Amino acid sequence: MISETPRVRFAPSPTGYLHIGGLRTALYNYLFARNQNGKFILRIEDTDRKRFVEGAVENLLDTLKWVGLDYDEGPEVGGEYGPYFQSERLDIYKKYAEELIAKGKAYYAFDTPERLKQLREEQLKKGLQTKYDKFALTLSEEEIQQKLANGEPHVVRLNVPPDETVFVEDVIRGRVEFNTEIIDDQILIKSDGFPTYHLANVVDDHLMKITHVIRGEEWLSSTPKHVLLYEFLGWEKPVFAHLPLLLNPDKSKLSKRQGDVAVEDYRDKGYLKEALINFVALLGWNPGDEQEVFTMEELIQKFSLERVHKAGAVFNIEKLIWLNAEHLRSKPNEELLVMLKEEFKKSEYSNVDIDDEHLLLIIEAMKPRVEFVKEFITKCPYFYEAPTGYDEKVIKKRWKEDSPGLLKKLRDKFAQLENPAKEDYEKALNELAEELEIGKGKLIHPLRLALSGIGTGPGVYDIVHILGKEESIRRIDTALEKIKTPNTDSTEEK
Repeated sequence: MISETPRVRFAPSPTGYLHIGGLRTALYNYLFARNQNGKFILRIEDTDRKRFVEGAVENLLDTLKWVGLDYDEGPEVGGEYGPYFQSERLDIYKKYAEELIAKGKAYYAFDTPERLKQLREEQLKKGLQTKYDKFALTLSEEEIQQKLANGEPHVVRLNVPPDETVFVEDVIRGRVEFNTEIIDDQILIKSDGFPTYHLANVVDDHLMKITHVIRGEEWLSSTPKHVLLYEFLGWEKPVFAHLPLLLNPDKSKLSKRQGDVAVEDYRDKGYLKEALINFVALLGWNPGDEQEVFTMEELIQKFSLERVHKAGAVFNIEKLIWLNAEHLRSKPNEELLVMLKEEFKKSEYSNVDIDDEHLLLIIEAMKPRVEFVKEFITKCPYFYEAPTGYDEKVIKKRWKEDSPGLLKKLRDKFAQLENPAKEDYEKALNELAEELEIGKGKLIHPLRLALSGIGTGPGVYDIVHILGKEESIRRIDTALEKIKTPNTDSTEEK
């Protein structure tokens, strides 16, 4: 009997990194479980020993921890349905394989690789579907026992009945039908004694009382084999939900060849976990309203399988960057400070002595202008060192014949200020503009260039205030020395 409490699982293979598609599968399982007050189980499907990568399990657990997908049962956590590594459950699979054989629903096959290759080539020549020809079923019981006694290499295959219709009821796709003529006699136990995914996942899902199997669309074609296994073993089937494919903007399947698909890649590039989770949640699901920026709590509250769509979901990196900026701006400055200090250690300015108070001022000034934490450094290097050069385009556009004289007057105004606040710099500049009867821009633009070397950035009064009076005056003096007035006929700015 399937558990009344919803129980879902994420069952990755430890073959390297965690794919964005894997994260999406894990997230949807997690959101469904939390929304339904159910259980989220992590199971490691490590029976494909050829593809096993050392350290991949640790990396997977670390990545799930980083994005905040805490599981209720699984490695390191335990639970009453363990072990949660399939490689530790081989006796269990063997038992059910033998039960299937006894029922005539599976059989031993002793074919050599050469015979299977020849069979495949002949079928391809005739334009037939490549599938096993059930040759092993022509062996007598005596022959089978003799071969087993001799230790001949063998596999166990599923005995798919001929010309029947298998139905898959899918929450997302509705009723999907498969004729058994196109279903191969799937290998269930390989010659090394390890099960294939098909047997192991059905056995484990049943024994772990999984109520809903939520996984990628690529598994839909295998599901009729799983349905047959449930029926052959006399078990109740879980609810199936197959998630849409993830696509590149050109509608091809998202793959490693076309860029970063590992969650670790995005973490290393400075994406916030909140933005990544938000973005991945929207790859195939929508809340039914206009909301696009979500916290994990909001996703849990709004998530339902019924709002997952069938069509492939396009991976749009611009949307991810936008979401990263939105989540960054919603964070308290104190939280960003901790992250910025980590970035600072890795930057070329790691030896610059700058206190938390100044870093918080930089965060406040730059927050509307950055998309990543590291841009609190890369987009405003002038906060950490004086400019060594000045943007030629800005000089041409903003540095007029009278700019040196005006900037010198402004410098003298600033020099007279005592313990100035940000407002005092603004007041001084406004007063000078009024005295000289000129537009404020004639002072602001040269001042910005002198302080930062460029023509864009946060408010110029923020820059002066963060740099402080002494440093600002030093930089104005340097600019007056270094910047040569270009020959220009452009109209003076009022």
